[in-house]
Amino acid sequence: MNATPEPQPPLTGITVLEVGVFMAAPFAAMQLADLGARVVKVEDPRSGDPVRASGPFLDGESSPYLRLNRNKESVALDLKSTAGKAAFLALVGEADVVVENLRPGAMARLGLDAAAVAAVNPRVVYASGSGWGQDGPLAPLPGLDIMAQARSGIMSITGTPGGEPVKVGVPVCDLVCGLYLALAVTAALRERDRTGVGQSIDVSLFEAGVSLAVWEAGKYFATGEVGGPLGSAHQSQAPYQAFQTADGWVTIGANTPNTWAGLCRSLDMPTELADPGYGDASRRHARRGELLDVIEARTRTRTTESLLTALGDAGVPCAPINDYGQVFTDAHLAARDFFWDAPHPALGPVRQLGSPMRMSRTPAVRGVAGPPLGADTHAVLTRYGVPADVVAAATTPATGKQA
Repeated sequence: MNATPEPQPPLTGITVLEVGVFMAAPFAAMQLADLGARVVKVEDPRSGDPVRASGPFLDGESSPYLRLNRNKESVALDLKSTAGKAAFLALVGEADVVVENLRPGAMARLGLDAAAVAAVNPRVVYASGSGWGQDGPLAPLPGLDIMAQARSGIMSITGTPGGEPVKVGVPVCDLVCGLYLALAVTAALRERDRTGVGQSIDVSLFEAGVSLAVWEAGKYFATGEVGGPLGSAHQSQAPYQAFQTADGWVTIGANTPNTWAGLCRSLDMPTELADPGYGDASRRHARRGELLDVIEARTRTRTTESLLTALGDAGVPCAPINDYGQVFTDAHLAARDFFWDAPHPALGPVRQLGSPMRMSRTPAVRGVAGPPLGADTHAVLTRYGVPADVVAAATTPATGKQA
């Protein structure tokens, strides 16, 4: 009787070339690598991805780089040189995807844009991430996450009323751009299965940020009202925010009839439960200020742990506000085996954040930590048939600044 073959990761057999710096393209390629794609990260031989210069460092290796670039191979190529271009295009001939996030026009100046790649391999899906998009009046401008958070409106609703502008703590536009890139790549590969032809993908940090404004768009396009910062409060429902306790903070979301009733019972609020003016989430939102005072008068007298227990028993959604020291030692995440250790040739095991994508038959790949600069250059170029003399010339930096 033949044994059933072991399921392979979903993107097994897909080869991705990443010309990525900082966050968006590397994060996108990391998702593809986690799903089983072979990701070859092409880096400048002078210093590599600028994230390599970002601390803290472990024996000279960037700790953020080790995590953002897991499950990848590093190839050091000077794409400004003739040999470097030739080596890259040799890889293109065997690739399925190119992911890049250089400034619009940079890959064209190198002679490695979507048109040049399609001329070598029309099956390639060419995915570009940028600050503002590949065209339009803002396209030539540099665009980092904070600029995208600012122009997309995210910073206008983040923080407290009357406070200074505040960005989301994590680089949300970078990361969402990367997720959209990965999603678009998988969709384009599926379409290529039908047609045999690749296509170009254009995702910007700016539009990625604007795409998140679901509640704000609902309000503006219905009423013309422009939202502002609300601290931790929800845009249209209450109670749904953070409340101070005797020893910290707890978040509560009681926006359905059952959870509102459970909150009132837990906090001894029979008058509010019976008040028609608090009868639904919208009416409670209209009286949000006074409701906050009523609830906090009770939560301030109780510890966070006792509140979490009481609210949890009543079926009310709630959670503590954890710092990252608590997150990275969280018992629930440990029970779900979220964190894992990736081997590194010099550092040994390197702790990794897990992938949120949990599949029953084809789990996310748990391979290696982000590699040393150029660690796989010879092996990869040889694997794809690049002649030895071209390999040597392609990895020697030319003079002049990068594109």
